[in-house]
Amino acid sequence: MSQITPQPGIMDISLYVSGQATVAGKEDVLKLSSNENPYGFSDAAREAYIRAVQNLHRYPNTDHGPLRAAIGEIHGLDPARIICGVGSDEVLQFVAQCFSGPGDEIITTEHGFSMYPILAKAAGATPVEVPEKDRRIDVDAILGAVTDKTRIVFIANPANPTGTFLERDEVVRLARGLPENVLLVHDGAYTEFVEGFDGGASVVDDCPNVIMTRTFSKIYGLGGLRIGWGYASQEIIDVLSRVRQPFNLSEPQMAAAIAAVRDVVFTERCRADNARWRDWLRNALVQMGVGCDESFANFVLARFDSPEEAEACDAALKEDGIIVRRVAGYNLPDCLRITVGDEAACRRVIHVIATFKGMR
Repeated sequence: MSQITPQPGIMDISLYVSGQATVAGKEDVLKLSSNENPYGFSDAAREAYIRAVQNLHRYPNTDHGPLRAAIGEIHGLDPARIICGVGSDEVLQFVAQCFSGPGDEIITTEHGFSMYPILAKAAGATPVEVPEKDRRIDVDAILGAVTDKTRIVFIANPANPTGTFLERDEVVRLARGLPENVLLVHDGAYTEFVEGFDGGASVVDDCPNVIMTRTFSKIYGLGGLRIGWGYASQEIIDVLSRVRQPFNLSEPQMAAAIAAVRDVVFTERCRADNARWRDWLRNALVQMGVGCDESFANFVLARFDSPEEAEACDAALKEDGIIVRRVAGYNLPDCLRITVGDEAACRRVIHVIATFKGMR
């Protein structure tokens, strides 16, 4: 047997399973399993990407300067305190790699994003799961779980897959309640779907132990390009930049992202349409007796009476060619996460669920 062995923690990682994209025997498939933008991406991003491919033989800009400048311009942030990555997942990986290791603990929450414990194990750290309260982040539970081994706390806000939201004062209470040597990671992948929310940027400015991460995969519709970014104190960004590969983003990626973040008209239209149909979808589910918390993201979490009913409803949706996300792996076996689509998609989903529930 080979004596080549992986680092501790690596073999404890279960491989990530992405949302299903096809249904056997179905052509008119409606994919609502990965929280993608039903309106695609902006024309400006498409045009910028096409122009950029003319220079594929050139190495890309290594410091992401133009992209960081565009992000800073639109969000009112210091570009020097921004780091870009291959999706926000890579920025989260930088954090775990730089600030944790064997013997350390990383706190996640009961229904938190499944990548967090993976990142902890990849760094050799131990993930510590704390309970939530009615599918919401419980600040007191997190603070009560902190030990002298704790190095990082991961939260998603709005949360995935619950869609619930932690108000700014609670995020600040969490940040200030942590020891000075513990980093709070505020994962804001769904920030743009919350009207007037800064994604935690002001918390970063008030609390030096916080980093905010964001993505171009959701409202900007660029999931296929994998672009994300983080915002933190200069000291934290300087540390993370030491492990970032110099050519981790291509010029077409950055060109599309620059155009996307500046196309505020497209972004606002997507936000408004999502809010309208998210509320409609939730209300329709509640009227049918399906539990559904208020969501602040681009999906809703439908709660059924049992895991068996959720599984049966999932099968009924698939029979109609509709793919949603089972979330048993998030400690939610009786739930289905449903991406908010356009009007036709939302009405199609509700028609199938109503039929399944015997209401049509």
